[in-house]
Amino acid sequence: MIIIDDILISDEIIKEEFICNLTKCKGGCCVDGDAGAPLAKDELKKIKEVYKIIKDELSAEAMQEIKKAGPYTTEEYFGYVTPAINGGICVYGYQDEAGIVKCLIEKAYLEGKTDFKKPISCHLYPIRETKNNDYIALNYSPRETLCAPACKLGKKEGVKVYEFLKEPLIRKFGDDFYNALDTIAKGNYTIEE
Repeated sequence: MIIIDDILISDEIIKEEFICNLTKCKGGCCVDGDAGAPLAKDELKKIKEVYKIIKDELSAEAMQEIKKAGPYTTEEYFGYVTPAINGGICVYGYQDEAGIVKCLIEKAYLEGKTDFKKPISCHLYPIRETKNNDYIALNYSPRETLCAPACKLGKKEGVKVYEFLKEPLIRKFGDDFYNALDTIAKGNYTIEE
């Protein structure tokens, strides 16, 4: 276990290797789950804003679910989440021409239509964040079968989980946090007495 400020980081985040391999998993993390993507409270306004931008690109099923649940909803265990269609694909997901599920929110971001890339829980995956009053815990939690190709590719390329997720880790926790984690991971630190 690594501790930086009030953040507990599982050792697997600096020890295990991972690179998303969308050609193999087809974006299955946007389809397979217990609920839609968890949302932080400060993301709810952004979800409402980006919904207005992308609503014409949403599938009929997604629009029907959003009309029923809203652009976000709540789940007992997860709190605020994106709605999912029949317990499957996120309403903001779509399949590209190669059959890979991608995010319409991220598509709008890449097209310069919004400054919101996607929910941080999606951006950080396969790191899952849990909070209580005293600390934040970050755990490495890939899906065993679905993420097996990503683990294999990460090993082949020698890319650690935290290195692959540098952008979202900085987005969420800042440069100083990432630099401290990198220093710890590389063993380039001294213990002061």
